Amino acid sequence: MTSPATLDTLMPLLERIATALERAAPAAPPAFNPSAADAFLWGPERRLTPVPQVARVEMGLLTGIDRARDTLVENTERFARGLPANNALLWGARGMGKSSLVKAAHAEINARRPAGSLPMKLVEIHREDIEALPDLMALLRPDPHRWLVYCDDLSFDADDTSYKSLKTALDGGIEGRPGNVLFYATSNRRHLLARDMVENERSTAINPGEAVEEKVSLSDRFGLWLGFHKCSQDEYLAMIRAYADRYGLAVPPDQLRAESLEWATTRGSRSGRTAFQFIQDLAGRLGKTLDSGAAPSSCRHPRSG
Repeated sequence: MTSPATLDTLMPLLERIATALERAAPAAPPAFNPSAADAFLWGPERRLTPVPQVARVEMGLLTGIDRARDTLVENTERFARGLPANNALLWGARGMGKSSLVKAAHAEINARRPAGSLPMKLVEIHREDIEALPDLMALLRPDPHRWLVYCDDLSFDADDTSYKSLKTALDGGIEGRPGNVLFYATSNRRHLLARDMVENERSTAINPGEAVEEKVSLSDRFGLWLGFHKCSQDEYLAMIRAYADRYGLAVPPDQLRAESLEWATTRGSRSGRTAFQFIQDLAGRLGKTLDSGAAPSSCRHPRSG
């Protein structure tokens, strides 16, 4: 039996141990609060982190992609109204505004939603966390908001099996995909898989046809495919003029044209991203600042479309 004196000696030690264990224990994750923001990040810790201000480009500055813009906005608006809508795959050339269009569509629909209605929420999930997508769907299912989930620069390489999680999430398993969740993805690949990955499956599988079909069928889960192609010189110059007007960059038209074409030539590319990079350089030389929240996501995130 422990004597009172021994207990008096042990108590301070036990209290210090208890305090150390409390400090070492991980903090409880914050409770899910969909009202914390209109946009969130879903990360490897499998919780939603609010994004107070989304880096996005204004819809009016997205030039040269009119058909894709109108189609995606219409699809997103139907979803926001509770009508049937399709998951969408935005694929094609880099820097042509794929991810910028997704975020601009979210802002556009929220800006014109009926008074008193719930705002649509936006969630970005990174390619590396796609295996956690089914968990995200389960978390969002009971919430009354409409949720637009998107993954930027989505593609899969050899020995990558996380595409199966995406197929499960899009199909919804036995419960079906949540009616309040829509999934958008951007990619440089129309079929999301590298060509050598498909060829390897064809050459090594016991049943090559079935193995290739399983992987290629992933794109079929997207009911809406929107292609983005490299812009023409006229479209590139239209982007330049739109940005220059938006930010009040007073430069003679001939000078603006010549300098922007030289900029594109030195980079071997004409795209929305190239156009905005030129505008950033031009604004810096003129001593002008650009609105902090107006930059396209492609300039903030190197993997962006």
